[in-house]
Amino acid sequence: MKSKLIVFLIISMLLTGCAGQGNDEPKLEQMEGTESSQGSTDSAPEQDNIRNDSTDNAATDNQVYILEFEATTMEGETMTSDVFADSKLTMLNVWATYCNPCLSEMPYLGELSQEYDKAEFQIIGIISDVAENGDEYSIELAKDLIEETGANYPHLPLNQSLYTNLVGAVTAVPTTFFVNAKGELLGYISGAYPKESWEEIINGLLSEME
Repeated sequence: MKSKLIVFLIISMLLTGCAGQGNDEPKLEQMEGTESSQGSTDSAPEQDNIRNDSTDNAATDNQVYILEFEATTMEGETMTSDVFADSKLTMLNVWATYCNPCLSEMPYLGELSQEYDKAEFQIIGIISDVAENGDEYSIELAKDLIEETGANYPHLPLNQSLYTNLVGAVTAVPTTFFVNAKGELLGYISGAYPKESWEEIINGLLSEME
């Protein structure tokens, strides 16, 4: 299992570059084969790249993808996709320790995580270039960056579950996914954006859920 994760991590680092700083307003894109009122794009990664080993979790006839995972936080606590039920809306921010645009927006995300009621909105970071149970240097580097940027929300190092079900579809970081309380994938946004742009996206999605 550990050797497979190392291979996934190497592949992820080779294929994942920086999406950069977004110049326009962020637009919620759709995974191919899913639906949303926000529209779709030809540049969205293929749904085949986001999958679960359980056939019950595959995209159904109504084209809704249910995200499931099990991982360990930087503090060593187990987290599963049950965490989605804690909030109406969850932001999953996939970042990397080498990605300056990722780090530049993390202070804004830290502020947002404190400003919203958790019952309404929460943020979870996924570190695409640090493996669960990886080397001590990488783990400590990630912890230092999280502290320096004030990104005081849960962060998950990469494991096979996260790679297979989500991160394997990411082609550049940061990439941010949005999931509702049922674990249904609402869409994704590539690139780093300022706080006010994220607020607009978050508030818009929350208003659609009322």
